[in-house]
Amino acid sequence: MTAGRSPARCVATAALLGALVCATAGCGSSKSAGSAETHEPMSTWEEPASYSYTLTSSTQVLAGTFRVEVRNGKAAKVIGLDEDSRRQAQDLQGEVPTIGQLLKTLKQARSEDADTADADYAADGHPLRISLDWDKNSIDDEALYTISSYHPSPG
Repeated sequence: MTAGRSPARCVATAALLGALVCATAGCGSSKSAGSAETHEPMSTWEEPASYSYTLTSSTQVLAGTFRVEVRNGKAAKVIGLDEDSRRQAQDLQGEVPTIGQLLKTLKQARSEDADTADADYAADGHPLRISLDWDKNSIDDEALYTISSYHPSPG
């Protein structure tokens, strides 16, 4: 004789199956442990047209500490604060990014599923640190940008 399923057992099985589907769907939407975080800042910071900040950069192209003055959305004045960055400020004037350009690079790294694309933000929403690594198995593609002494300018 074959045993039939009781209605209570069917409901319990359906509930368990539903819970598993929900749990699996939740897991499927998150990124793997090695991929970039996608958390955006809690506040929505908008880059002002004019401001100044200090950038400490460690990348293959740009390394050192720079005082940057941004006017009309462009790095208008760059001063190297150590020996290497003074030389780079002269040679690579156009390579020193604005904070907005750094955020675009972060967004691009996230959209390209970089292995690391992390940022820490200040209370007003501007980034304090941006860490990038497009491919953890490649060398010389890492970048770390630290932003300090940020001051919006009037006008």
